[in-house]
Parts: sequence; C-alpha cells; structure tokens
Amino acid sequence: MKKKASLSLLMSVSLLLLTAVPASAKQEMIEEPKLSFPVISDIHVSVDRPESQSKFKAAVEDLYRIDPNADALVINGDLTNGTAKDYKLLSEIWKQVPLPPRTFANIGNHEFYSSWLNKDGDWSPDSFPNKVSDSDSIQSFLKFAGEQKVYREEMVGGYPFLFLGSEKYRQSDPSIAEDAFLSDKQLDWLKERLAKHGKSAKPIFVFLHQPLPDTVAGSSVKSNQRAVVQHKELKSILSEYPQVIFFTGHSHWELNQPNTLVNDGFTMVNSSSVERPWSSDGNGGEKQLGEEESEGLYVEVYEDSVSIRGRDFKEKKWITEAQYTVPIRK
Repeated sequence: MKKKASLSLLMSVSLLLLTAVPASAKQEMIEEPKLSFPVISDIHVSVDRPESQSKFKAAVEDLYRIDPNADALVINGDLTNGTAKDYKLLSEIWKQVPLPPRTFANIGNHEFYSSWLNKDGDWSPDSFPNKVSDSDSIQSFLKFAGEQKVYREEMVGGYPFLFLGSEKYRQSDPSIAEDAFLSDKQLDWLKERLAKHGKSAKPIFVFLHQPLPDTVAGSSVKSNQRAVVQHKELKSILSEYPQVIFFTGHSHWELNQPNTLVNDGFTMVNSSSVERPWSSDGNGGEKQLGEEESEGLYVEVYEDSVSIRGRDFKEKKWITEAQYTVPIRK
C-alpha cells in the first residue's frame, strides 16, 4: 500500500522550512513514493521471552501486509540481550519472516547485556562483567549483523542512511551506564559524510539507538537525562543540516505522545518499541503499557516531503496521533 499526496498540499508544504506538520489520512495522492522503509527498535528477542519472538514476527508480517515492496527495514538497536543463544534464535526467525531485501541492524545498549550473566546464564550483577569485555559484545553484534564497525553508511534508492553506534559500555567506564559512547573518530566520520550529502536538499537519514536528552518523548526522564555521552557534540553536528531526520529508540515511549517527532534545527523521531512500549505516568515519570502492546514507524519519501506514520502492531492499524509530514526544502 503506497501513500499518495495531493499536488496542492505538496506545493504548499514545499514553501515551508523543514518543520513537521500533521499528515492527513484523507489526502488524495498523485505520486508514488521514491522510497519506503519501516523503522522499528527494541525488539529484545530473547530465548527467555517467547512473547518477544512472537511480537517481532507479528510486526514484520504486519509491515509486509502494508507494503510487500518496501525498500528496506531498519531495526534500530536492542535486537537481543547479546547472548549467543539470542543471536542464534534471531537468525532463525530472520529466515522465517518476510523481510525487505535490505534489512539493517543497529547496535543498542542491550547488545552488551551478556556481561550481566554468569557462566550458567543467570543474571549476576555481583560478578559483572562476568569476563565479558565491551569489545566482546561489539564483536558478537558485528558477527550477527555482518558488519565491520558499529557506524557505517548505506545508500538506499539514492538516499543516505547513516548508522551510529556505541563503542563502549560499563566495562570500560562505569559512568557510561546505558548511554551511547561515540568516539572522536566516529564523530569526525559523521561530519565528513554529512558534509558530502549535505550539498543536496535530499533528506539524510541518521540512526542511533539512544536519543538526545530532552528532545523526543521519553528522553527527559531520569534514566535518559544524558543517553548519549557526547550529546552536545552530536547535536551541534546534526544541527548544521536541516535535512537530517534522526531516528532513535531506547525510551520505549509510545507513539501517541506529543513529542514523538521534534524539530530543533533538524528532525528527531522516536520509534517506540516492538517488545514493550512505555508511556508517561503523568507525574514526570513513566509506566509500562500492557504486555501485548507493540509499535513502530513506516516511512515514505516523496519528491517534496517525507511521510512518517506510527503503526500499532497489536491492532494492525495506524496511530492517529503519530501521522507526520516533513517538508523537503528546495
């Protein structure tokens, strides 16, 4: 199913700066998208939680029903709990479900979680890191993903996809906690790739599991008050390119929240969680939603705009509050 847009709407939004406006579900479209891809995160596939396995399968199958010709799928971190058994299980599921021809996996904080398990596979914080280095965790992820580094560039349909990822965890520095650590080398690489692609008005899609603090939904609660160790440097870099659309997960916050999409010089989007969405508790904290809840995003790129729509995988329907159009400034 390809979403369409009226010529009058596209002409009006193209005059705007790069800010998001609600997308109308009743728009009559006259063009096919140049690119379509779902963005999901926090699938947390684990041998210990059969629910995580069934939810991931259900999400992918629902997305396939929506668009069997999607160009790519991005799973933006927290694929597993970092164990060999989890990766093996996810690899098996990978072969059973209808994935797009290009499916990208990004590293999250839970990819380092084998360091919390003892030799018997039991949760053992007293013996952390249980002889597992952060380098061990990274290499396990890279082996599964078939990649050389946690940051990289992919071109999809002529559009750049820039993947960022944490290079350290608590084993190297306890103060890092669950936040992303981006080295100077990674940030310099990002500057260079943005400088190249920023010469065009085309959107640049950037992916990192952890959000910038005090931006999208869930990024202001205590556990996410930093989220990225080098958050000031990262925001400064991205702010130079208004065509950047920055996708993050980690917070798990549901997509009907007011700050699912935020524009502050560039566009930032929260992708909720396939496995266990959370929400505001109304008192500055957060609460977990029902065990059956599951959400993600569906993205379409047009000549003059990018459509981003929230999807409820449990109910197999669009989330009314999470329908956005990001105009592309010429």
